[in-house]
Parts: sequence; C-alpha cells; structure tokens
Amino acid sequence: MKAIILTLETQQPILATSFQGDPNSDVSYPYIPGSMIRGAIIGRYMRQHHLSELDLTNDEVKRLFFDAKSTRYLNAYILSQKNQRTLPIPLSWFKDKDAEFTDNLPITVYDFSIEKGEDPETPKAVGEYFWAKEGGIVKLYKEKRRINIHNFRDRKKGRATDNQGELFRYEALDAGQTFQSIILCEDDDVETIQNLLAEPNIWLGGSQSAGYGYTKIIATQPYSTNWSEIGIPAEDRENDDVLSITLLSDTLLRNDQGQPVADPSLIKQAIEDVLNITLPQPKPGGIFTSSIIIGGFNRKWGLPLPQVPALTAGSVIVFESEDIAITTEQIKLLEVCGIGERREDGFGRIAVNWLNDEYIQVKLAKLSSTSSLPPLRSEDSRLLAEQMAQRLLEQKLEQYIQKQVGYLNLDEGMSNSQLSRLQSVARQALPNGDCNLVISLLNNLPSNAKNQFERIKLGNKSFRKQLDEWLENPTNWINSIEVKIADVERKFDDDRAQQDKLAEKYTLRLIMAVAKKATKEKN
Repeated sequence: MKAIILTLETQQPILATSFQGDPNSDVSYPYIPGSMIRGAIIGRYMRQHHLSELDLTNDEVKRLFFDAKSTRYLNAYILSQKNQRTLPIPLSWFKDKDAEFTDNLPITVYDFSIEKGEDPETPKAVGEYFWAKEGGIVKLYKEKRRINIHNFRDRKKGRATDNQGELFRYEALDAGQTFQSIILCEDDDVETIQNLLAEPNIWLGGSQSAGYGYTKIIATQPYSTNWSEIGIPAEDRENDDVLSITLLSDTLLRNDQGQPVADPSLIKQAIEDVLNITLPQPKPGGIFTSSIIIGGFNRKWGLPLPQVPALTAGSVIVFESEDIAITTEQIKLLEVCGIGERREDGFGRIAVNWLNDEYIQVKLAKLSSTSSLPPLRSEDSRLLAEQMAQRLLEQKLEQYIQKQVGYLNLDEGMSNSQLSRLQSVARQALPNGDCNLVISLLNNLPSNAKNQFERIKLGNKSFRKQLDEWLENPTNWINSIEVKIADVERKFDDDRAQQDKLAEKYTLRLIMAVAKKATKEKN
C-alpha cells in the first residue's frame, strides 16, 4: 500500500463545520477533515469521466472512494515550520496549572499514561493543540481562525428583508495556512489518484459561493517506502510489558446492540477483531478519553448525516500485556487498517506504543510576524472588536458549561431543600463573583445537611469535595478557552477576566446548573 502526501494551502477561509456554537453560528474543525478531501476528489472524478452520478457497482469507484480496505483519506492537520504533519495532543498529557506556554522557554509536561507521580501537584490538561517534535522539544501549534459576521438575505431579492435579516457568524479556518493530508491507496491506484490531484486549484468546505473554500494543492508526493503516520518504525515499538493505544483521529465505534457510543472499552474489542487475539483489561488509571459529536453532509442526498458520538483524537488507553506481546506485523496491520467506522474518511487512525517519555519539554511554536488578520485603524474599531471578543468569550464559556453539565450526574439522596439553598446562595454570589459566600454556606451547614453533601457522589467524588475544588480553584475546570477578533485576543484567565472575576462567575453558574439539573431529574 502506498501513501500519497498531499499538502494544501488555504487561499480563502475554509468552513469545515463542526457541532460547536449556537444555531446562528458555524464553527469549523481545527483541521480539514478527510471526508472533505474525499468529496472534492469524487467531484473531480465525476467531471473527468463526465458523470452525473457515481455507479456504486463499478469496481474502480468502490475501490477509490468507498472501500476503507483499499483507499483512505486522512485528515489534513496543520503543517509545522519544519514541514512536518502535526498530530493532535494526547489527552494523557498534563502540566502544572500555573505553568503557561510561551515560545521562549519550554515547560515540563507529564504523561500520565506512563506514570502518574506526585508531580505536578495541581495538574491541568494541556489543551487543544497540535504538536510536532523538533530538536528534542515538543512544539505546539494552533490553527488560525477568522470570524465573519453575515446577514441572511433573500435569494431572489439579493438583500435582507423583514423576515430574513438575522445575523449569523462563521468561525472558519483562516487563509494563508498550510495543512497536510495523507491518501493511503493500493499500488495500482497511485497514478489514478495523482491524476485527480494534478489541477492545483481545489474548493473545500461550505459556503464556497460566499468567498470560502478556495485552496491550492502545493505538493503531492508518493511515498515509496514503509510509511508511518508517527514517523517511528514499528520494529522500534515492540513492548512486552504494556500495550498503549493513542487515537490520531476521531474514532466511531458501535456497541453489541449496534448503537454508536463513545465508550473506550470498545477500543479493546475493535483491536481484538482486527488481530484475532484476546487482550487483558485496561490498566487501572490508564484510560484518558473524551467524546465529540460527529456528523457531516451528503451532497448526493442534499441532507446532513446522522449525528453520532465518537471518541476524540488524542484519546489514550493502556493495557497491561504481560501475557501477550504485540508483534511488528500486528502493529503495522493495526496502524494501516485503523479501527471503527468511516475509515475511508480518516476516522479510526491509531498509533501503537507511541508514547514512552514520562516527562516532555514543551513550548509554543514561534508565530510568523505576518498576519492575515485585518488591522484595526481606529479607536472605535478597537472598542467594537473588544466588545465582540468579550461576548464571544462569554458565549464559549456558556457552551462549555452546558457541555460539562451534560457529563455530570449527581447521585440520588440530596434533598430538594439543600439543592435550592445552594442555588439561591450561588445566585446571590453571582453578580460579584464572590465564591466565599458559597464556601461559607458549606462550612456552616447543620450536621444532617453536611452529611448529605459529603455522602452524595458527583462523578467519582463527593459533592462537597467537588464543590470545594471548583470554588477554591475556579479556573481549573475550564480548558483553555480563548477568542481573537482582528488583533484583539481574549482568554478566560487574562487580566481583564481576572478583574471581572469571569472564572468565578462561571463557576457559580456551573454549580447552579448542576443543582438545577439534579432537581429536575428528581422531579
């Protein structure tokens, strides 16, 4: 099997819509999905062969576009400054909460999938980045985004009307960025696919008639030797002690009832199905996963695809494999085939025994001095950008709360009166972000109420312990939320946010939301 390396440079913003944001906004993925690349190449194939629709019974069509065993279009991740395809950050990487990434001095990041020691004392997830190792140091990369505000117009009149004048927002991948994808295919199909990639101009994503999606193919290169997505030969990764699996892309799995679920235990079953072996149970404390909702759009139907949960790229699961050793051939088979569904679209990519450093030195990649963001020429423009950034930051925090509350379930046993009292005091503390009011309430509860808070579980912790952690460190549960409008950048923990006690206020709102959810479920 050959790997065709495909390098893309965005000439216009690309709208690769994910399921973030509110109904009046479209937020792009931080990469170009493989499904988008596959769709664009299908369009070229149809034009070259003068087809109005594909013949799904044709062997070549099935092999090129619909058979994950033959051809796979991997996600295009951002390209590093050393022309290396970056990969998603493993979710097992943690840093000290007070350590901040800069492009000058590296900081220490700890891989909890290798060893969870006493350091750091207050761990915090690294966040949503892409990374590449350069000169022994891990450099973090972040895609640039452009936010455009649009006015919904009447198609016939070409302007907004009384009934169609809503504003909506596109948060797209910005122009001027370079991404790299890989197309895995059979040896006999390399020439066919390269012919389809010969024309450098390609359009990707949505809203192409509105100034989005124009991209240039700046390089295609067939890889003639054994290609590895992580750049480490399989021979160097045999390990008789543990088996570590890292997801390099989002992964779609189904349970025994045929339902799509984001259950990390299904990774074990998927690997066993590919290799026809029996694996031990995951190592205690060796699962680091998150979930995401995946959808898409089918141009043939003119309809969106069903929305299903998936395991997030960067998820890590570790098995103790003292009784079974994975061979070089099995590692190659797993990494070439992948696991789960929609593998032809780049889902289900995995790396075996990839992470082996307990400590990693990490810093931000130094950004280019040039920027495609529009400059702010007046004080009024800057003031407007600051107001927009503030509102977008608050909107993202609100969405983050809703996501967190969806994962949190309070065990039965907490009385409605205690939940109501907690909501009331949190609401009273909200205008000033005064977490001490809630702390005072918890410290002065009568014995019966105190026992309820300490006995009832929220997740794997007592409700009281979780509340104390949120209130004492209100920024710890928030994962690197930031926005940028032109050259105005806002973060959830910047100086203005600290002055406004933004983290404290949204921590109180989180507590209110958890209590409200528990009350509704009781009723």
